Amino acid sequence: GKFLRRSSLDELPQLVNVLKGELSIVGPRPVVGEELEKYGEYRFLFLSVVPGLTGYWQAYARSSCSYEQRMAMELYYAGHANFWWDIKIMFATVGAVLRGKGAK
Repeated sequence: GKFLRRSSLDELPQLVNVLKGELSIVGPRPVVGEELEKYGEYRFLFLSVVPGLTGYWQAYARSSCSYEQRMAMELYYAGHANFWWDIKIMFATVGAVLRGKGAK
């Protein structure tokens, strides 16, 4: 289990969700209703983008930041998403996974 988590191979089944159109490759991580309430007045901004398999938070902070910092990063992404940034995030994600950065 530790190897699967550290290498992020536990995320592979989510590719099925990408193929079904339920997830994007890049976007904020999906949250449950209880977490969505924490976004307060910004929940609609958060919901304005399709959730993703990876995103700004996963690529650059992963588990090394507070939940509030994660929310700020997710909202920043939602407000500034674009194709080229998505490409950069995908490359940064590969680098983070290969380095095992932030994996628990």
